[in-house]
Amino acid sequence: MNKAGHVNEVLLITGTRKGIGYYLAEYYASLGYKVIGCSRGPADTELPGYRHYCLDVADEAKVKQMFAEIARDYGRIDVLVNNAGIASMNHVLLTPMKTVQNILNTNVIGTFLFCREAGKLMSKRGYGRIINFATVAAPLKLEGEAVYAASKAAVASLTEVLARELAEFGITVNAVGPTPVKTDLIRSVPQAKMEALLNRQAIKRFGEFQDIANVIDFLMKPESDFVTGQVLYLGGV
Repeated sequence: MNKAGHVNEVLLITGTRKGIGYYLAEYYASLGYKVIGCSRGPADTELPGYRHYCLDVADEAKVKQMFAEIARDYGRIDVLVNNAGIASMNHVLLTPMKTVQNILNTNVIGTFLFCREAGKLMSKRGYGRIINFATVAAPLKLEGEAVYAASKAAVASLTEVLARELAEFGITVNAVGPTPVKTDLIRSVPQAKMEALLNRQAIKRFGEFQDIANVIDFLMKPESDFVTGQVLYLGGV
């Protein structure tokens, strides 16, 4: 569809300050969507039709306030992409509770809050696409990522259940599980461990931003209204 075809469609992406979220915001803004993004810090760029909110995705009051403003100013959300996430590589015996709380707050509670609030707004129009982020660390049972993998396993389960709960409102709920992409999220992982992980994939390479956008594009299509409750892992995991 050409740029003009998306002019009234509203797409909300969490975690847009850098990495995958930033790429997705830039990509969908270039296609003509009205893109709303959020992160803990201010946006480093200006995009056509883009609005940025500074908040913690696990802060219920701030999240509800943001959605109230979206409802007032846009009256709709067509697509929610729950990209915001935290990872930390620690052996379970060396993992501090603060790390556990941070990961669960962002990855699980944040995803839940945005799904709930977006679902309320989407249900009023009888249409919506929710796309969550899982990870290959869960099916690969990646050592050193116990809490991260567990948090994303929770997201996968949440995705499957919400797909059933929201289907009657014309809302699909799916998830994409990327392989490692060269972002800050994996910068601290030792090279040998990263190579070992890539070798466990059928396609032994890093993921690219476009690989992820391709899946989101598919799940967003009107023709994908019969696809819900799915977790699509990339790279042949």
